[in-house]
Amino acid sequence: MDMKVLAVGDIVGEPGRALFARVAGRLKAAGKVDAIVANAENAAGGRGVTARLAADLLAAGADVLTLGDHAWDQKETRGLLDQEPRLIRPANFAPGCPGRGWTKVETARGALTVVNLMGRVFMSACDSPFRTVDALLADGRLRGPLLVDMHAEATSEKIVIGRYLDGRVSAVVGTHTHVQTSDEHILPRGTAYITDLGMTGALDSALGRDLNSVLSVFLTGMPERFKVAAGDAVLEGALITLDAATGRAKKIARVRERE
Repeated sequence: MDMKVLAVGDIVGEPGRALFARVAGRLKAAGKVDAIVANAENAAGGRGVTARLAADLLAAGADVLTLGDHAWDQKETRGLLDQEPRLIRPANFAPGCPGRGWTKVETARGALTVVNLMGRVFMSACDSPFRTVDALLADGRLRGPLLVDMHAEATSEKIVIGRYLDGRVSAVVGTHTHVQTSDEHILPRGTAYITDLGMTGALDSALGRDLNSVLSVFLTGMPERFKVAAGDAVLEGALITLDAATGRAKKIARVRERE
């Protein structure tokens, strides 16, 4: 029995949220996906996620929301992470941080476990994602279909952890760079992999941000708050087909939905 999971790249601001709601609602209503996992760390104007926005995304069709280096940008997220089990932050944050780094949700095809990790190359300080995921897998509770969101800057770090987890998890999907890569494939031991899912946000933008505000920084070197771009949006991600019994990946295909 197949389990179809849609993994969605970083949702950026209102354009990304609006398109996600339309696409997720359509796919769920048509029965084309069993679960949707979306990275929401840029949902609140590019800076984290609020309780209201998390609730909106979950109501729109997301089954699990993951975060990353913007996890603490909104103060209310700290309490929200302890209250909402479907919102998770990187598991390799320091011990004692609010929230959890993995969760399990029920689908029509059985349970799906999602783990959130963050890279260390060119990123904020955090514990080793390799040692952290080893400890989680050794715990014994993470069984069956298991998807890992590796939120990282360096493509090399994502590629290596994909290979490191090949055959141990169902899928490893990269987030954070907002640029969809074309390397989706099934690794030798049966794990689906893509270096970066891409972005869900304004198409005419610099990673979802207003082009003029970003250009100003490049031209002058002066700091400026990047605004979220407006206009037509694109939803990027990957549709992953898993064997619901074994967790082994059967297929992965890039998704790019434009308005």
